[in-house]
Amino acid sequence: MKKELASILITNYNKEKYLKKTIQSCLNQDFRNKEVIIFDDCSSDKSITIIKKFSNIKVIKNNKKKYLSGPLNQIYGLSKIFKKSKGEIIFLLDGDDEYKLNKVSKVSNMFKKNQNLKFLQDTPLLTSSKKKAKLKKKITLFTIWPSFYPTSCIAVRKSFLKSFFKLAMKDKFPNLEIDARLSIFAFLNNEFKVTNKSLTYYNYDQDGITSRYNKFNVLWWKKRNEAFEYTKFLSKKLKLNFYRGPDYYITKIINLYFSIFYKSYH
Repeated sequence: MKKELASILITNYNKEKYLKKTIQSCLNQDFRNKEVIIFDDCSSDKSITIIKKFSNIKVIKNNKKKYLSGPLNQIYGLSKIFKKSKGEIIFLLDGDDEYKLNKVSKVSNMFKKNQNLKFLQDTPLLTSSKKKAKLKKKITLFTIWPSFYPTSCIAVRKSFLKSFFKLAMKDKFPNLEIDARLSIFAFLNNEFKVTNKSLTYYNYDQDGITSRYNKFNVLWWKKRNEAFEYTKFLSKKLKLNFYRGPDYYITKIINLYFSIFYKSYH
């Protein structure tokens, strides 16, 4: 029986340092029935030169940034290459991460065995320490969305991702990345699943999107506020109750403080 096609969607912006290994890790997969599609978002380094060395991948090159926001550009790029994909199972990958050789086959088998499975994250290995990542346990009083791993650990059914993009608010919340949005969407739909299998190598890029959001800095609090607003939006669309707990009000107060503070100095 022919295996269902798997689509690996890669977004890249100036990841020349990692990109060759990223692409090679996809092409070396022991799962043969796959396609690899890359969205290059106006890279100014040697990314395109590296990509052109691979003849068996599809490339969409963006010539003009659509947004000033990295997270919004990433979501835009993924939505563009998703439309070009043909796979039933969609794998997301950043241009600086890698897959283990058996990731696609292992994850595809999980989806095949469980036809009700729509969203899955595997547990990444941190290349800096060679250790397995661990999700932080959340205090019940503060739990409104799940702890989650980065984008490269996410695999979803095509139909699920299609439903998500309809409610992704792709041009709003400039600090909220797609891993957070997808995880919140899956959580509210009771589809959020994580496996302890480590099938992804995660590289922390000091120039990457997440590097700007150091815990408790201004942008971190802005992103947290956007996560609450996105959760509230989804809850309304899905006809769910939106929980306004202590964390929600603390976040609102701190963001109000920052907005007043910066206005007084500008």
